[in-house]
Amino acid sequence: MSKAILGRKLGMTQIFTEEGKVVPVTVVEAGGNIVIQNKTVETDGYNAVQLGFGEIKENKVNKPMKGHFDKAGVKPVKFIREMRLQDPSEYKVGDSIGVDIFAAGELVDVTGTSKGKGFAGGIKRHNFARGPMGHGSKSHREPGSTGAMISGPGGRVLKGKKLPGRMGGERVTVQRLTVVRVDTDRNLILIKGAIPGPKKSFVVIKDTVKPAKQAKN
Repeated sequence: MSKAILGRKLGMTQIFTEEGKVVPVTVVEAGGNIVIQNKTVETDGYNAVQLGFGEIKENKVNKPMKGHFDKAGVKPVKFIREMRLQDPSEYKVGDSIGVDIFAAGELVDVTGTSKGKGFAGGIKRHNFARGPMGHGSKSHREPGSTGAMISGPGGRVLKGKKLPGRMGGERVTVQRLTVVRVDTDRNLILIKGAIPGPKKSFVVIKDTVKPAKQAKN
């Protein structure tokens, strides 16, 4: 990965190309990233840069983090992520990174936390098929058998078994999305298609790890 930026998802809209085609886009506010720390192989065992984004009141910051920000000489930020880089010397502590590091047509991977949907059944959560809906059926939307009894009387449920449970609220990455437009005046990046998370959630935009493949439509 050679470049990355943190941002906040504002929502979705649509724009028109010069040919008159409608393109659905997600608008991300991503300006004003601050470099908080540089990590190198000599000091930390790997190369990385720590970025911060988003305003936060100083009284909301605990003492360890306040000392971390003071050491870097930057204002406290709400959202912090560490990015692995081949050459972190490109970024210096205190530098500001803007949306102009990306350009229209580039392919990016976007990482965020998916929408939490609470407790869900197997049909909604794992796309299970339902049972017969007739009156004689005893299993309309139940998950069915959980497998053979393989461990003593009563058996057990193996880890990873697809069952009803909490859905969403997980780290999700969507790959090979196209940057449609970059608005440097308003610090906005318009990305084709949908990205993880609800409105006002934080996301990470970085170079795609699959640049040779065709972009998603």
